[in-house]
Amino acid sequence: MATSQMAIEEAAEFTLAEQYKTNRSGAGRWIISHFKRYWYVGIVILIGAFGNAALASVVPIQVGQAFDAILQNPPKVDLLAGFAWTIIISQLIRGVLQFGRNFGAEILGQLLERNIRHELYVSLLGKSMTFHNLQPVGDTMARATNDVREINFMFNPGFNLVIGSANFLIMPLIVAPRYHPSLVLVPILFIIGYILALWQYLGELDPITTKVRSSFGELNTRLSEALDGIETVKGMAQEENEVGLFEKNARRFRNAFVWQGDVEARFLPLLLLGLAQGGALLHSLILFRQGLLTTGDVIAFFGIISLFGFPTFVSLFAYSQVSLGNASARRILELINRETELDQNVAGSEAEMKGAIEFRDVTFNYGDTDPVLKNVSFKVEPGQTVAIVGQTGAGKTSLAKLVNRTYDVDSGQVLVDGIDVRDWQLEPLRRGISIIEQDIFLFSRSIADNISFGCQNDSQADIEAAAKAAQAHEFILDFKDGYDTVIGERGVTLSGGQRQRLALARAFLTDPTILVLDDSTSAIDSATEDKIQRAIYNAAKGRTTLIITHRLSQIRWADLIVVMRKGEVAAVGTHEDLLRTSEAYRRIFTE
Repeated sequence: MATSQMAIEEAAEFTLAEQYKTNRSGAGRWIISHFKRYWYVGIVILIGAFGNAALASVVPIQVGQAFDAILQNPPKVDLLAGFAWTIIISQLIRGVLQFGRNFGAEILGQLLERNIRHELYVSLLGKSMTFHNLQPVGDTMARATNDVREINFMFNPGFNLVIGSANFLIMPLIVAPRYHPSLVLVPILFIIGYILALWQYLGELDPITTKVRSSFGELNTRLSEALDGIETVKGMAQEENEVGLFEKNARRFRNAFVWQGDVEARFLPLLLLGLAQGGALLHSLILFRQGLLTTGDVIAFFGIISLFGFPTFVSLFAYSQVSLGNASARRILELINRETELDQNVAGSEAEMKGAIEFRDVTFNYGDTDPVLKNVSFKVEPGQTVAIVGQTGAGKTSLAKLVNRTYDVDSGQVLVDGIDVRDWQLEPLRRGISIIEQDIFLFSRSIADNISFGCQNDSQADIEAAAKAAQAHEFILDFKDGYDTVIGERGVTLSGGQRQRLALARAFLTDPTILVLDDSTSAIDSATEDKIQRAIYNAAKGRTTLIITHRLSQIRWADLIVVMRKGEVAAVGTHEDLLRTSEAYRRIFTE
């Protein structure tokens, strides 16, 4: 298991120095490895729990003694004040201990929630794009938020109540023999029955709580997809259908909870508690009839047996909370342990990038699909501008994403400066390559923050210079708050051309050695196209540039043109040469 965990950690695109090592071989071991760092808080909880239960038993003992004092002839009334003060002082101390237990449990739960959330987030950032393409965002969000929160609840109130109730179980065993040795019989029988009933309860509850958590993930996945695609839903008038699908998932989630409630309703310890109280009272009365117990002893013993009420009632909630937390831990750990295909390669090359690119007999596919690239080979010299052209589905975008290791090849090699990209350290490789895609992603932050996302320490002057180079400065100043304007999620408050110019500005600011433009001017209007073309032309000077485009104006000034057809290189050459020699190239402009 340790070797497997090490392999998973090594196969991460991004890692941080760990806060502390965790054992990811199983949900229980993983939770314990998080808890071990805060073992001293656990000691506080244990002391508080034992003290709370021990001092709770003081009350029935003192009440029993008070009854005996009153029933004596003559009544010893002068003793009652001592019993009362004993109860008052003991319960004040009990309150302090209980506060310490609850406060410690709350701190522990919050610390573990924070650390687990941090570990999960770092793990998600280290996963490859293959993982993120296949993993639904809604389910990931459910695990990262609600499931992590359930682990907090598992410790407090879950384990907090479990530990507290366990101490209440042992108190009757400790106190009962002081009245008569045989009085431990009922407590022993109750505890045995309680443990067996609890074992059955947890065994029946475990698959149900797993179903509850998984159905919540499914519900969240569908909701996330509907909201993310709300424009499509409304545009296709599918609101009613989406409501029906949501109700179906909500019903599945509800049914899982009702199933859990059905199991909780048949909680046997509640019946066992009633039997134990009746049996204890009968046993003590028999001993009373035999002259072996006083009236106060009977009252005190029955009060001691009533301590079983606390573990019985709280276990109905506490153990279901622990079961939910355990199911959530399994779901989170499954996500963390899911293997990723790429690694950070901290021992790899971090040389200064010059910009030479070479594809050597590259074949690539997404999962088990047919290859989208087959035996691709071509070279790009440093500083060259290369246009990659071809009809839709020819593999142009896939080819570009192999350069910065968004994906890895299945066979063959992609080399940058003569070094296989898999032998580069991932961070310097990606810092030297900037890709601007068709689907521009912008964050719900200010325009300045979006432009400086890759260079967050750059000055305002640098940000504005990049915006001017991308022909974005003028429209930014048209906004009321200028560069401080906060844009909507994914940049929905901007036009397509504005989003693409901000993406160009972001790329210019990072000053990459290799610039990849994936049809990035497709949404730019004709009025600004010439300006953008000049900006791209200027940006391409001194750096290797790959342009995936259908625009003849961009193709013509490329140093080299690579023609893709059905995942293969159909031709390589200049515009004039290919017009004469390549039918596939001519077809692009005639069809």
